[in-house]
Amino acid sequence: MAKLAFLGLGVMGYPMAGHLQAAGHSVCVYNRTSSKAAAWASEYGGTHADTPRAAATGADFVMACVGNDDDLRSVCLGDNGAFAGMATGATFVDHTTVSEKVTRELYAAAKDSGLNFVDAPISGGQAGAQNAQLGIMCGGDQAAYDAAEPVMNIYAKMCRRIGESGAGQLTKMCNQIAIAGLVQGLSEALHFAEKAGLDGRSVVEVISQGAAGSWQMSNRYETMIDDQFEHGFATDWMRKDLGICLSTANENGASLPVTALVDQFYKDVQKMGGGRWDTSSLFKRLRKMG
Repeated sequence: MAKLAFLGLGVMGYPMAGHLQAAGHSVCVYNRTSSKAAAWASEYGGTHADTPRAAATGADFVMACVGNDDDLRSVCLGDNGAFAGMATGATFVDHTTVSEKVTRELYAAAKDSGLNFVDAPISGGQAGAQNAQLGIMCGGDQAAYDAAEPVMNIYAKMCRRIGESGAGQLTKMCNQIAIAGLVQGLSEALHFAEKAGLDGRSVVEVISQGAAGSWQMSNRYETMIDDQFEHGFATDWMRKDLGICLSTANENGASLPVTALVDQFYKDVQKMGGGRWDTSSLFKRLRKMG
């Protein structure tokens, strides 16, 4: 069994780190709010540290799941960053959704320090993390991925290397682009059904069995109809991710008209006070519009 560190204990990281400890690994966690790290250690039996460097010292693999580019830099770099505590040949695995730019920056910094760096953003939401059913899309050196894959498989439904450094983050952008269109389409379908006087549940029970079916439809339509939007990935985080997608598209020349439009719809949701509502709240926006 390996010695591991896990940095960031949000709704995703907390259960992911727990799965690693339960699988028999020795896990030391770090969280910006130290009381949460102490609570995790009490619940799962691992240890916790006051800095990323202290958590990463002696670890074979350091996993991170934080908020954004700046958060990731802060746990990697500097005197108290994880890179300063990691031994030559150790591997840093980043599960955060961040820009390709920061990924390649940190990949290069890791290499300069004799470390490995794998970008490994995740999909599957809080339920996927809790049930060890995450999709993990990876970029980085083949050897580093091969070494880290058995560890990631502890909480993965599927884990795959897509290509060189940054490829995992680019694939996660594809994921968020696809989700944005799917959620808006489902929201419009349910809105149309309501306006037409149809029972939304009956409609979805039928159309979900055909080409219109999706994970979003199967798992979110009932909560959407019941005006419940506390079930997963928050609108604030989705806007952060879509901003990365649109910025990258501006650089590589991709055309994302639907993504750009849905991003503005999520901006409307934020103005409604729904920054912490889950992404299916696009339906609530339509209801408010009448």
